[in-house]
Amino acid sequence: MTLRDKQLPAFFRKFTFPVAFIFYLISGQVVAQPATVIPIESQQNALAIGIDAEKRAGVIYFGAKLNNASEYQHAPAMYRQGDDYSGILHSAYTPSGSRNLVEPAIWVTHADGNTSLDLQYVSHQVQKTDNNVSTTSILLRDPVYGLEVTLYYKVYAQENVIEQWSVIKNNEKGNVTLHKYASANLYLKASEYYLKHYHGDWAKEMKTEEIRLTPGIKVLDTKLGTRANLYQPPTFMVSLDKAASETEGRVLYGSVEWSGNFRIDLEVDPLNNLRVIAGINPHASTYTLAKGQEFTTPMFVYTYSEHGKGEASRNMHRWARKYKIMQGNGSRLTLLNNWEATYFDFNETKLAELIKDTKKLGVDMFLLDDGWFANKYPRNSDNAGLGDWQENVKKLPHGIGYLVKEAQNNQVKFGIWVEPEMVNPKSELYEKHPDWIIRQPGRSEHLYRNQLVLDLSNPKVQDFVFGVLDNILTKNPGVAFFKWDCNAVIYNAYSSYLKDKQSHLYVEYVRGLYKVLQRFRAKYPELPMMLCSGGGGRVDYGALQYFTEFWLSDNTDPLERIFIQWEYSYFFPAISHDNHVTDWGKQPIKFRTDVAMMGKLGFDIVVSELKAEDLKFCQDAVSTYKSISDVVWHGDLYRLANPRENDFASLMYVNEAKNRAVMFNYLVSNRYGAGSGSPVKLGGLEPAKKYQVKEINLYPGTKTDITGETSYSGNYLMTVGYNPMVNARRASVILEITEAK
Repeated sequence: MTLRDKQLPAFFRKFTFPVAFIFYLISGQVVAQPATVIPIESQQNALAIGIDAEKRAGVIYFGAKLNNASEYQHAPAMYRQGDDYSGILHSAYTPSGSRNLVEPAIWVTHADGNTSLDLQYVSHQVQKTDNNVSTTSILLRDPVYGLEVTLYYKVYAQENVIEQWSVIKNNEKGNVTLHKYASANLYLKASEYYLKHYHGDWAKEMKTEEIRLTPGIKVLDTKLGTRANLYQPPTFMVSLDKAASETEGRVLYGSVEWSGNFRIDLEVDPLNNLRVIAGINPHASTYTLAKGQEFTTPMFVYTYSEHGKGEASRNMHRWARKYKIMQGNGSRLTLLNNWEATYFDFNETKLAELIKDTKKLGVDMFLLDDGWFANKYPRNSDNAGLGDWQENVKKLPHGIGYLVKEAQNNQVKFGIWVEPEMVNPKSELYEKHPDWIIRQPGRSEHLYRNQLVLDLSNPKVQDFVFGVLDNILTKNPGVAFFKWDCNAVIYNAYSSYLKDKQSHLYVEYVRGLYKVLQRFRAKYPELPMMLCSGGGGRVDYGALQYFTEFWLSDNTDPLERIFIQWEYSYFFPAISHDNHVTDWGKQPIKFRTDVAMMGKLGFDIVVSELKAEDLKFCQDAVSTYKSISDVVWHGDLYRLANPRENDFASLMYVNEAKNRAVMFNYLVSNRYGAGSGSPVKLGGLEPAKKYQVKEINLYPGTKTDITGETSYSGNYLMTVGYNPMVNARRASVILEITEAK
């Protein structure tokens, strides 16, 4: 075969062979300017979609916003990376078949059995919600089959955040089969790419790796069905050109807003560009789309920063507090939980004493955990009773209402634990409704934590799950909080309800869950609720829009929690973090409490067994926490000293007015002489303002030299820094920074 026989771009083929060859080698390729450019811009960043002469939509720019939007069209011509033989490597939503040679965003089988897809631009429009939020939609259509895909880009301008999703519509005469149906397809250009992603298990959440992406595909995914991110969370970050730091480097944060199986493909293509495809995991989830039917994918949320990981975090936090997490700019209830104090072994008398301890401690609410329900198969361990949501008459002869009144008599609120999606085989629900349970007929049951999953694709099961919470609140309107748990994964996936559409189960389960939550929120729009899943097994923005907070991990060892909370902080704001003081770990009560104060504070201890000084410290700590919680919940986060790289961890929250901040510091090494040998440079302050630095949350009888008597400029604190004097004798130090008047 001669070089002439190879597929040189048409532009070069008009020249004689030697000229064409030399011109092609020198220039690499000639890229035509797009016929239409669709800029999608926030205050600082931009994504530009170009429509070429063949009506195909591609990403022609991603990065910092240009002053002149008309110049995005010139960007493709600046790259000489080689030839894209397909012409669609940069596709805004890559179709399978046809001319595609790489990982697709969408893969379908048409009604006539054809598996190719060609998506061409039809139109686009921009709709403004308000001065900050706008949505760009781009309609694409296959010219042969009429299948339509509409790409949606919802921009939160001030927060520099985009939510992206797609709607696939079947305009054919028969059913279309969706094999893959991603939410988003991004295209990034850099010399190198560094992926920071997460993995873990129960009590080992948010273990992290940072790797350089090389040619080929790195897949982040999960196939667990329910607590889908037990092993792999749907959040990640990609640094461009070099690994980003807190304050330097180009970085993209991304997260799939879906509480089920997800998949994220990161493909370095033949031109050394990065293709990011994210959405529902198509594994075992082929979806049949009937004539005239639409499929709406979940959202994929992302933000981009030219100034490191810290700025990207603050983008995500501001967006989440304002637009996604329930009551994100509101307040939270401090609490005392009974789980580690009693486990399943309690009665009315014991709980009444704990409610009195709640008042004594000074927190807002008593939370009754697992073990309060079921009679035929009493919930005295985790192997029975789940699904039978009646008060256990031996433990609670006067019902939940008695405990609500006891809480009211002690001027505290009452909350309760539920796990409504699950069932124990040893339960009345299992006996009465075996058809409500996800399990393969003819196969032995395989249990996870002695339980199975209810089939939320079934509307009757949705009614039941909604009724679990609704019945409690109807009978006991004084209940002020739910802790919604989810401990099982899906084994032997099969739905009696879906019959011949078994490949729809993983998708319809999550949709069923969201229907229940939407119905609950329509009736109870303000009730605070914790998203729990044996720890951080179900933490995503698809679920968090219905919850005020989430439980990060069952691992409450404060040393481990520093690392777990640190990693979650990249994507989720402190107001959503539930942190409890427990008896895990060997650290003193001050260290345990200080660590828990980096979010929403709670206690899970036996208050009556505390030493007098420990009780006094906890009471004072609750009061101190309430005085600083507004800064922690709503302030901007600055991570200052990474515990993976230093003997200590240090971070701070700064309020919007920049006149108040709180700095948390913890020793994480037991090596000889470990501690803060040098000053820590603060962040987020106003350089010209003067600040006083004072140590707070001291243990009774402890003295400190950090008294707030000296004033420092913000410039000094951010340039020279301040040493919190962390060492083995001062393993936990909280500093309050206030503007000097």
